[in-house]
Amino acid sequence: MEEARWRSERETPIPGLPADLAMECIARIPFFFHPELALVSRSWRSALQSPDLFAIRVLAGATKPFLCVDVRTRSNPTNWFLLDPSSSSVVPLPPPPIRAAGSACASIGHLLFVLGGATGGIATPAVQIYDARANRWRRGPKMRAAREFAAAGAVGGRVYVAGGCLPSTEPWAEVLDMEEGRWRPLASPIAIREKWIHGSAVLGGKLLAMADRGGLQFDPEKGRWSAVSEVLDRGWKGRAAAVDRVIYSYDFLGKVKGFDPEMGEWREVEGVDQRLPKFLAGAMIADLGGVLCLAWEGGRGGGKMMCAAVKVEKKERRLMGEILWKEMVELGAPADSSLSHCLSLHV
Repeated sequence: MEEARWRSERETPIPGLPADLAMECIARIPFFFHPELALVSRSWRSALQSPDLFAIRVLAGATKPFLCVDVRTRSNPTNWFLLDPSSSSVVPLPPPPIRAAGSACASIGHLLFVLGGATGGIATPAVQIYDARANRWRRGPKMRAAREFAAAGAVGGRVYVAGGCLPSTEPWAEVLDMEEGRWRPLASPIAIREKWIHGSAVLGGKLLAMADRGGLQFDPEKGRWSAVSEVLDRGWKGRAAAVDRVIYSYDFLGKVKGFDPEMGEWREVEGVDQRLPKFLAGAMIADLGGVLCLAWEGGRGGGKMMCAAVKVEKKERRLMGEILWKEMVELGAPADSSLSHCLSLHV
């Protein structure tokens, strides 16, 4: 509606320039300036919220991946931030409609999906979707089951979720078809079901989940569940992410390692030990536009986060890492804050 009104009135955000040319200029402005620019005038706000703007940004090569980070404090279970770690820029997101702890998360392009979680100690089936292009939240279609600490991931433009509920719950797993706008149950044998999921990732078009009794994987093409390989299962500690068909986690000594299905074994990421801490207390891992990104709490006084981007190359069955950058990001969060989620959005 905003876009239609802007076009119908033939307003231009930049006086003296035709509207189309003004949009070309605006599309090249770094995304982090958009919230401030939206306050300039109604025509600027309409232009920045126009669906055309993102298409122009794509054609102009102005889009890039950003980290979307969730921070938990004693008084608030969820506080989302959008980060450009390479420049240490940070923008707090608007508060979500529901502040739930233990949610599962997934992303598709510029959309962040926050699934379930618990409010007041009670699990919810709520789905919350953040649109980074519009900088606002909306409610999505509710899941068929209430969940907390579930596995989640996006495959082929669909969002999959499993667990986070009693094994007897129907459906134990389900999928959100964005075109249909509804959840569909996924068949899952009772023998594989568990309540708590400790980590999840998407690798090779499959949703992987780590539970108490071992790792599981769901193949959307075949519609089947199966156990992950014994080697992958033994080496997966919890938090993980896949980058370029390699799943990364860390071992009990705090070293970053990767599992390549083609090699069928875990390998330490070499060349990064001197500049990275031992992740004994854990770290967040994300795919930042094809680069391995690590995020962890750090810095004196609390409320700060450390980020590092690692380029990994396979060389003769070895994983050779190169740290592209390492930055401290000031979140402005209380000293008792801790990281809950970290994933990327493309804007």
